[in-house]
Amino acid sequence: QVQLVESGGGSVQAGGSLRLSCAVFGHIRDDYSMGWFRQTPGKEREGVAGIAAIGGSTYYADSVKGRFTISQDNAKNTLYLQMNSLKPEDTAVYYCAASFWGSRALKLSPQDYNYWGQGTQVTVSS
Repeated sequence: QVQLVESGGGSVQAGGSLRLSCAVFGHIRDDYSMGWFRQTPGKEREGVAGIAAIGGSTYYADSVKGRFTISQDNAKNTLYLQMNSLKPEDTAVYYCAASFWGSRALKLSPQDYNYWGQGTQVTVSS
């Protein structure tokens, strides 16, 4: 069974940086795309960034474009989200996820993702 485990969350002041990691355990198909999502209490889960399994194409939500960078190691067993210039509005629980929908997954619709981590809390103070 595939498991995704996030780490790297914490508290940081506005303008600071954090790097989230997502370790992939178990067998996952090479054609799965990966993504990062976040959710704040009272709000729907929203897509943050995605990366295609083949080709490495990336997509970012407008709210994080230019500040966040999604990447993965060569073995594709770890997904990263480098977050710079953090803002209080970035405060949320961040989830990594995997999708078998290929390029469609880059639309960052939660319903297109098949595996999810438990999330890691990111708190940005002003």
